[in-house]
Amino acid sequence: MMKGIIFDVKRYAIHDGPGIRTTVFLKGCPLQCQWCQNPEGIEPGPEIFVRQKRCAEDCDACVSACPQGAISKDGNSIEIDREKCDFCGKCEDACVYEALEIVGREVTVAEALVEMERDRVFFDESGGGITFSGGEPLMQLDFLLALLPEIKKRNIHVTLDTSGFVSFKDLERVSDQVDLFLYDLKIMDDEKHKEYTGVSNRIILENLRELTERGKPVAVRIPLISGVNDDDQSIQLLTEYLRSLKNIKHISLLPYHSGGCEKYRNLRKEDSLKTFQPPSGKRIDEIEKILIEAGFSVKTGG
Repeated sequence: MMKGIIFDVKRYAIHDGPGIRTTVFLKGCPLQCQWCQNPEGIEPGPEIFVRQKRCAEDCDACVSACPQGAISKDGNSIEIDREKCDFCGKCEDACVYEALEIVGREVTVAEALVEMERDRVFFDESGGGITFSGGEPLMQLDFLLALLPEIKKRNIHVTLDTSGFVSFKDLERVSDQVDLFLYDLKIMDDEKHKEYTGVSNRIILENLRELTERGKPVAVRIPLISGVNDDDQSIQLLTEYLRSLKNIKHISLLPYHSGGCEKYRNLRKEDSLKTFQPPSGKRIDEIEKILIEAGFSVKTGG
């Protein structure tokens, strides 16, 4: 039975495609973006959040509940032996303070469809639908290939949010079932892209060009990080590249925010945590103006 691993479902989303949407976040990502807002989406398998501040010193319910003996406590300091933990979720169920949370759950295609159809009335009234995000949803290609035809049978609009760091064959296999691609462009300079994301951008740029050449509807999303990709040269290269493409429907500028920092702490991955700053409001306006004058529909945020 085909299963996927979901780490979040966001209902009534209005920034992940047209109308009111349900955004489904799938685990696994091939990039290691230093500003990642969803670090819990990087690893392909389940993980555990530890919200230390919520833990009560006089409670050891999680310790007692763990059948693997993977949890120990010193006051309100929780330690988890990641080698022993099998993510059974019994510690999460036992914790009345919600200090522990298993991030990533398996769902079948049928279970996913039931969850998605709960908001069907909002899709119909607003022109919305389902958005798949992550992580990189195409890392769970087989699950998507099983799920997408069932969604299309129900006449629900499908948006796919992708990093583009996949083989074009994989993009091609889902393209007929996707109504809109949200395509992330981060940094135009390849060496800088490797420095900040861990991978080259060549396949990303090639795939976007191929998608647009084939007439697929694409909206581009650009995270803006001060000192990383907001300088004049970066914006010039970005603008020239985008102008060389066909069928770009919309550009969204996404100024950096620090929402992912606490998640790194919850995952006990502080060593991977880096903080950045968004460009100034003036600089964001300047970038937006440059892209509008280049002929694009542009929006800051969402």
